[in-house]
Amino acid sequence: MRVALAGGGTAGHIEPALSLADALRRVDPSTEILCLGTERGLETRLVPMRGYELGLIPAVPLPRKLTPQLLTVPGKLAGALSAAGEHLDRLQADVLVGFGGYVATPGYLAARRRRLPIVVHEANPLPGLANRLGARLTPHVYTGHPHTQIRNGRYVGIPLREQITTLNRLAMGDKARAYFGLRHDLPTLLIFGGSQGAQRINETAFAAIPHFRAAGVQVLHVVGPKNAAEPQDLTQDGVPYVAVPYVDRMDMAYAAADVAMCRSGAMTCAELTAVGLPGAFVPLAIGNGEQALNAEPIVQAGGGVMVDNADVSVEWITGQLIPLLTDTDRVVSMSEAAARMGRRDADTELAREVMAIARGDRPTPDLPLDDADGDEVYHDDGKDTR
Repeated sequence: MRVALAGGGTAGHIEPALSLADALRRVDPSTEILCLGTERGLETRLVPMRGYELGLIPAVPLPRKLTPQLLTVPGKLAGALSAAGEHLDRLQADVLVGFGGYVATPGYLAARRRRLPIVVHEANPLPGLANRLGARLTPHVYTGHPHTQIRNGRYVGIPLREQITTLNRLAMGDKARAYFGLRHDLPTLLIFGGSQGAQRINETAFAAIPHFRAAGVQVLHVVGPKNAAEPQDLTQDGVPYVAVPYVDRMDMAYAAADVAMCRSGAMTCAELTAVGLPGAFVPLAIGNGEQALNAEPIVQAGGGVMVDNADVSVEWITGQLIPLLTDTDRVVSMSEAAARMGRRDADTELAREVMAIARGDRPTPDLPLDDADGDEVYHDDGKDTR
């Protein structure tokens, strides 16, 4: 079986695609996989690092305003379509699976021209424009959020790395804390803000260090590679505060923690619930409030708390977050609630669906391109869902 994956630009598009690729290979090791991407995205590093072939196509962003750049879109799209088609022909693809981002639109349109089955996976509660287009071209549409409104959508969750889905936090807790130089007997807060860190979270956490220390709460703080070159050990009075630029082993970070203070991108929410780690969510205030929508079901189920970015302060940490961390019964209850929301098998379920679609076990009708929704069809915003 030969599968093309189209999902580039940001980790939120690439990581689910790579997790699906891993699951496809586990189900059938002979599966041939090609990832479509652009030169400007993280896929140029992440895809080869995971051992998969990358086929490059030109990125085709659509300007949000009427500018002279708009006149270049048709020509760029034609070039991207041609490049995507060449990759599909070279692979002799049986199916194309798209995850959104700049690369998805040319992938969907090139697959449609070749009458290849198309599968769409939308991670966010508010679908991007590329996936709204893709959903017009196929009945095979899967979502990572239970309340996503997209044509033909079926909720399966977000494909996650096996390193995350097989994690036993309780069994790994002591080993994980030792890995980061933390004590095994103190409540532990993990702070991170996505791949580049989060300025408001970082500044507030550092200002609250004396309060964490006084309460006996130890902290593992991932500040982002742009904010520090080397790890810092800010431990005092026997209460660890470890600040690191980045973490390669997020499974270990999750296992070390009792609560995570973080943004609420789609990937982050999926990973926290998969491992049963309560979140103190600080949604990034961008777009149409997508990150708040990601966290809302978890908070409503009792698996986390949420605070506006503007309201994150030392006072909030001392009045809300530290009392949570030092209340063992509440942390346990929230962990159980978060775990009930998690989907650990989305990668395998989606892999089996893709294989069935490629074999023809899930027939694909010849759908017309319906423009009735009035969406722009040649653009996706490329935002980072993590």
